[in-house]
Amino acid sequence: VQLQASGGGLVQAGGSLRLSCVASGRTFTNYVMGWFRQAPGKGPEWVGGIDSGGGTTYYTDSVKGRFTISRDNVRNTLYLRMNSLKPEDTAVYYCALRTLGLGRLGFDYWGQETLVTVSS
Repeated sequence: VQLQASGGGLVQAGGSLRLSCVASGRTFTNYVMGWFRQAPGKGPEWVGGIDSGGGTTYYTDSVKGRFTISRDNVRNTLYLRMNSLKPEDTAVYYCALRTLGLGRLGFDYWGQETLVTVSS
C-alpha cells in the first residue's frame, strides 16, 4: 500500500487547509484510516480516524469542532479539513491505514509527512 499525502502549507491563525491522502495498491474501502501529527519536539499524536464506510469519525478533543475527516472510496482518497487553525496545530501530518492493527500506533501503513504551519 502506498499513501500519498498533500495539502500542507503556511496559513494564518483562524484560516483553513484541507489535506488529502491518496491510497494505491490495496482496496481502500475495506480499512479504517487515520490522521496523525507530530509537532516539533513532541511525540506523535492521533488526530482522528474514520471507519471503512466513512459513516463514523473520531477526533482527539483538541480538534473536535474544527477538523473534519472524510473519505471518497471511489477516488481512494482520505481528507482532513482543518478550520479555525491555531498555532498549536503546527506539525507534520501523516495519514495512515489499518489492516491488522499490528503496526506503529495501531496502523500498518503510513504516508509521507505533509507540513502544516500556522502563524499567529
